[in-house]
Amino acid sequence: MNVMPYASVAVVAVGSSWGLYWLPLRELEAVAAIGPWATLAVTLVAAVALAPVAWLRRDHLRAAGRPGLASVALGGASFVLYSNGLLYGHVAVVILLFYLTPVWSTLIARFWLGWRISWWRYAALVLGLGGIALVLRASSGELPLPYRLGDWLGLASGLAWSIASTGIHLHSRTAPLETNFVFCAGAVVGALVLALLLGWGEWPVLAPDVYVATAGWVVLIGLVWWAVLLTLFVGATQQLEPARVGILLLSEALVGALSAALLTDEPFGALMAAGMVLVLAAGAVESLPERRRDHTPLTQNPQR
Repeated sequence: MNVMPYASVAVVAVGSSWGLYWLPLRELEAVAAIGPWATLAVTLVAAVALAPVAWLRRDHLRAAGRPGLASVALGGASFVLYSNGLLYGHVAVVILLFYLTPVWSTLIARFWLGWRISWWRYAALVLGLGGIALVLRASSGELPLPYRLGDWLGLASGLAWSIASTGIHLHSRTAPLETNFVFCAGAVVGALVLALLLGWGEWPVLAPDVYVATAGWVVLIGLVWWAVLLTLFVGATQQLEPARVGILLLSEALVGALSAALLTDEPFGALMAAGMVLVLAAGAVESLPERRRDHTPLTQNPQR
C-alpha cells in the first residue's frame, strides 16, 4: 500500500492546523491573561499525555543517542519561542519570521556542515531576506528590522528550529510517539525558562471564575495541537522526502498569514503580501531536491 498520498495530506492538514494555532492561543490569553505561562501549561499537558507511551518505549529512547534526543528537545524549545511570539507580535509577521528558515538552513549547511550549496539555495536566501524585509517594513513603517518582542521571538524560533531540524535529520531515529514526547519535554523546559524570564519570576494568579475556561483551552491546545497533531506530523514526515515535506508545510505559513489578515486588525497590505510571496517562494526553492554534490564537504572535490 502506498502511504505517500496519505502522508502528504497529513502534512498539509497539520500545517494548516498549526497556521490557525494562534486562534485558540489568543482565546486562552483573553480568558486567563497569563502570557508566557500559557505555553508552559499546554506543553505540560502534552508531555504528561505522552509520558506513558514514552515510558513503555524507554529502551528505544536510550538507543536513540544523545545528539538526536537533544535535537528533538531543541525543536520543542523553538516552538515555545514561536508560540510566545504569537502572543507578543503580529501573527503574520511572527509566522513569516519563523519561515525564514531557508536563510538559516543555507548558512548552517555552508558554514557549519561544510556542504557545497546549490545556486538555488543561495537564491532562496536572497528571496527570504528580501521578503522578510518587506514584511518588517510593512509592519513597522520604519526600518525593515524586528522591533517588537514578538518579532524577536519569531526570528529566534526560526533560527533554533533550523539548528534543531538539522540535528534531527542527521541523528534522530525514534518513532513518532516517543519522538513527540521528547519534543514536548524540551518544550516544557524551554517554556518554563521563558516564562520565568518574561514573567519576571512571578507565578500567574487566576480569578476563580476563569478556572474552568482556562483549563478547557489548555487541555484542548495541549492535546490537539501538541500531542496529537505533532505526533501525526512526525509519523507522516518519516514517510516522505524532506523536500516534499518542506513544500507541503508551507501551508502553515499561508493559512496563518491569510487568517491573520482576515481575522485581526493587524496591518496586512500589498507590501506585506509581496513579502509573504517572497518568503513562501524562498521556502519552495529551498525545498528543491538536493543533488549529491550539495552534500560534499568543502575539503573534497565535488562529484560531477
